Amino acid sequence: MNTSLINKDRTPNTTSPLIAALCEPSVYDYAPKAINLIETHISWVLLTGRYAYKIKKPVNFGFLDFSTVEKRHICCQEEVRLNRRLAADLYLDVVAITGQPDHPKLGGSGAAIEYAVKMTQFPAGFMLSERAERGELSSNEIDQVVTIVADFHDSIATASVSSPYGEPDNIKHWFVENFDHIRPLLIDDRHNQQLDVIEAWGNDEWHKKSVLMQQRKQQGYIRECHGDLHLGNMTLINGNVTVFDCIEFNPMLRWIDVISEVAFLFMDLQHCGYDHYAHRFINQYLQRTGDYQSLALFRYYLVYRALVRAKVSLLRLSQLATDAAACKQARSEYTEYVNLAERFINYKQPVLIITHGFSGSGKSTFANQLADHIGALQIRSDIERKRLFGCPTQNPSGSGIDTGLYTQDAGVKTYQRLIELAKATLDAGFSAIIDATFLKFEQRNQFCQLAADKGIKFFIIDCQASHAELTSRLLQRQHDASEATIEVLYRQQKTAQPLRPEEQQFVINVDSSKTPLHSWLDESLLGIIKRLTTNENH
Repeated sequence: MNTSLINKDRTPNTTSPLIAALCEPSVYDYAPKAINLIETHISWVLLTGRYAYKIKKPVNFGFLDFSTVEKRHICCQEEVRLNRRLAADLYLDVVAITGQPDHPKLGGSGAAIEYAVKMTQFPAGFMLSERAERGELSSNEIDQVVTIVADFHDSIATASVSSPYGEPDNIKHWFVENFDHIRPLLIDDRHNQQLDVIEAWGNDEWHKKSVLMQQRKQQGYIRECHGDLHLGNMTLINGNVTVFDCIEFNPMLRWIDVISEVAFLFMDLQHCGYDHYAHRFINQYLQRTGDYQSLALFRYYLVYRALVRAKVSLLRLSQLATDAAACKQARSEYTEYVNLAERFINYKQPVLIITHGFSGSGKSTFANQLADHIGALQIRSDIERKRLFGCPTQNPSGSGIDTGLYTQDAGVKTYQRLIELAKATLDAGFSAIIDATFLKFEQRNQFCQLAADKGIKFFIIDCQASHAELTSRLLQRQHDASEATIEVLYRQQKTAQPLRPEEQQFVINVDSSKTPLHSWLDESLLGIIKRLTTNENH
């Protein structure tokens, strides 16, 4: 659930007689000491200490219809079924509420007057949205989320080509539907004008990308996703991230392109001020999945997701009419989200960066850190080479020097693939860091020419280290996509083509021999970021 939309003091203040009665400890057979109530725009959640009970509000927003007990019952059943995919230990059962609204009974006999999803209550204060608000969100948590989401997307059901899910017209419908909800609730002409600009961009972008949307469905990227993947639906339990509260109320909103799901969390991280973690998330997700084609649609979905949250902020207004402070907060949140949507359509010109150096020179370590800091995508040759030839990235290929994945022909194909991925990344408006040795002039020149053709800045990060440091790192390397050995290093040193004088204008030198490693990274990053953000290429 979205913590920005909850009753923060968690007091049982509600106009529903049923919810008021359920806030009494005597209703429960295990006699909880206290009941805390959380309220969102679509549900009430009763926290009893041992269990949490989630009850759906009798509302109908068009995209969501909880208007009858029967519909709420079906959605409760779906909520348990779907959420057990990622949080089996949390989602226990659907409980019938019987009796009268002012004297309810959980699980009693007789006709049900309401239904609740019964959950294991997890400790308070550990939701990732709460950790983000306190400035405590960590890279370890982001890395856990990458693994969870990538593995989840790889395992869930894929929409059939004949289904309505993921059809371009349906994707457009949900994008445009946001404006239908937002406009009647706006009171500021400036916001109306801003919304007009975003809507016009969305229409134009859809016309440009609708063919790709159709191709994505045919390729199997429309899947039964979580649908509501943001920090408020993730929590730490014993140090492990658990993802909960997926969309159960409308299959059209969960049978979506996987990159739409990824866009939601990326947007939310940026909204919370964690831009570097947003880029860490998308970088690692793409490295795991190889779905760089999706970048062409990424900004469309980022804008869509920001509009969804903007809409939800305004929908809360009708339920907060008597609370001036809450109404003010809701409108403030709307402004934040719609400004973020506008920011996604007005991005800076990207830059193209390649690395240069022997295996073990620190290229990947440095490129990874730099990508997070400048909002670039790091594309690793070691990963893409294995993906190109069907080898799991963390598994040894069994290839030797000039054999298997490392023949001259395989090298040519790998660099051609890197060119294709660089183009896709740049065309989507993202800066690219191509992480490879680039020991041949021809390899480097291809990328220099690509930057020139696109009229963007080009840089070569030249990573250097002593021979002793290079060999030491290669001997210690474990669990990495790279298969470089000492023998590979010797071959590189014999055959490398040094940077030419005409390339020096693009070169940024990095000495990775300095220790400790974090000091080297911090010191080098500051200088390079300053260089990258100047108007000159040299």
